[in-house]
Amino acid sequence: MSGRPVATVAGTPVAVEEVDAAEARLRGGPHAAALPARGTSEGRQLRRWLTQLLVTERVVVAEVAARELSTGDAPGEEELLPDVTARLEIGSVAAAALADPRARALFVDVTAAVRVSDREVADYHARNPLRFAALRPDGRGWRAPSCDGPPLAQARAAVTEHLWAAARRRAFRLWLDERLAALVELAPGYEHPGDPRQPDNTHRH
Repeated sequence: MSGRPVATVAGTPVAVEEVDAAEARLRGGPHAAALPARGTSEGRQLRRWLTQLLVTERVVVAEVAARELSTGDAPGEEELLPDVTARLEIGSVAAAALADPRARALFVDVTAAVRVSDREVADYHARNPLRFAALRPDGRGWRAPSCDGPPLAQARAAVTEHLWAAARRRAFRLWLDERLAALVELAPGYEHPGDPRQPDNTHRH
């Protein structure tokens, strides 16, 4: 049915045509061959994931407006998500949302109070003494980490930055999950892809 909502965000409907358009853009793009076929379990999961992107965008836009945030000083995407590990930590939906500078400005605001304690830094360094060891020539034309880790005083800044970045990603992911749970209602067939109650969330070998 045309106009059938797949979700509501704070009572405002998200029409199925928006999911159709998002899917069409993907299927018309350079990675179309890697996408699951329409009508399959995986194809329905793709549409659920696209629905998550759409409702997340709505929540981000509303929060940015409510907080009167500007995107002028928003950090770059690579600053918040420098590698694959960072994207896995924050989750695929939040990672995709952070392509938008509005979401990055919101990230900064939401995580402004996140801090890492000296105890956390010291404990992490004790558990991972070689994590920030300098590279050295290995005699075969390659460079390998030193067998001796740097002392805490030398590694403190790097460890602090590493833990702070991870803590901010975790805080933003949890905050976003809470806002989505509070504001979003999903229609049958458009549940969260990871919802164990929906029929396409099956684990196969």
